[in-house]
Amino acid sequence: MLQTGDSVTSIDPRSFLTSLFETAVIAADPLAAIRAHLPAKPKGRTIIVGAGKAASQMAAAFEACWDGPIEGVVVARHGPVEACERIEVLQSAHPVPDEAGLAGSAALLKLVGGLTEDDLVIALISGGGSSLLPAPPEGLTLADEIAVNKALLASGAPISAMNVVRKHVSRIKGGRLAYAAAPARVVSLIVSDVPGDNPAFVASGPTIPDGSTAEDALAIIAEYRMVLPQAVMDHLRSPAAAAPDPGDAAFANHECHVIASARVSLEAAAERARQAGIEAVILSDAIEGEARDIGRMHAALAREVAGRNRPFPKPVVILSGGETTVTITDRYGKGGRNSEFLLSFAVDIEGTEGITALAADTDGIDGSEDNAGAFADAASVSRIRAAGGDPRAFLAGHDAWSAFRLSGDLFVPGPTGTNVNDFRAILIV
Repeated sequence: MLQTGDSVTSIDPRSFLTSLFETAVIAADPLAAIRAHLPAKPKGRTIIVGAGKAASQMAAAFEACWDGPIEGVVVARHGPVEACERIEVLQSAHPVPDEAGLAGSAALLKLVGGLTEDDLVIALISGGGSSLLPAPPEGLTLADEIAVNKALLASGAPISAMNVVRKHVSRIKGGRLAYAAAPARVVSLIVSDVPGDNPAFVASGPTIPDGSTAEDALAIIAEYRMVLPQAVMDHLRSPAAAAPDPGDAAFANHECHVIASARVSLEAAAERARQAGIEAVILSDAIEGEARDIGRMHAALAREVAGRNRPFPKPVVILSGGETTVTITDRYGKGGRNSEFLLSFAVDIEGTEGITALAADTDGIDGSEDNAGAFADAASVSRIRAAGGDPRAFLAGHDAWSAFRLSGDLFVPGPTGTNVNDFRAILIV
């Protein structure tokens, strides 16, 4: 029973937190967002290109909203996709690129070639596009790009730093897809999964150039002690690594709209909580850092509220988003950043009654398994031990999925068709 003023409301914590997640996902639904950002029809052709975890859903939404002729190709990840009638949906691998991704990149680049200033290119971009669109420069191979991707994922670098490196080892990222479409006008509609919603960082910005340089990429590689193939390092030190300049005339008439983001989704979840009689606070939609460290910080805050009713009075739900990282060592198991965040959180709230938390990726998949994340409460680590597991050993081995499988706390909503990054909700009563 949750006390809310003079009234008493019965709320099942997990059902309540699930409803907040679902509200956050609905707020990032591509259909309504695309309908609100349709550009004027061109004199010439309308070409649709796109990539990301929400690519097929965005393409289907665009088809539903646009009543003129269109042609296009988008690249989604392997798995179930939304059916489209006029836009071809290709599929490739995430988070490690594959041969199908090479074909997808080639298809997009071919489609935007030979356009005129009367033509319009609509770019439907969402998170995950970096690995879905491998396009190694001349002299490099898919194996080289895979090696770069694996090193980045294991480095602990924030997504903004990862994408600086990626866009200098590519023929399609860093604005190169839009550059290839010149002189056609390009309108980018972006579902943001990056802290701060910089559109140049979403999917490494295939249609959005930025001012980062190859020297910046080399500095990031050195800072995070990445070991990359020699061919990649030689490329980064060559003029061929330079990405298009944002001030280039090719981008003069382009438009970019972030149509869905973590901020909007968290605000929707907060409003949903208040409608249920629970006050909500949003810490930030742009939290970055090591997942286990961010987990401990959230746990300390939750314990303070649970034990001392400060800095927020109970009952309250604490919301946050962003993109944490997991620095992989030579020992690792199954799981993603949200599960690792929550296992760290669970260890630190053990025995503290009145706390229930959900951490999940809004695309419905956290890491390599089929769960979006997990739930945790005061007894989660006790359930892990009772099932024969060691919570701290699982955490040390980056194996949060196995821990929460033992405790029965995995959260498996299935792919959602959108992606605005991490969603964390901590209910304290």
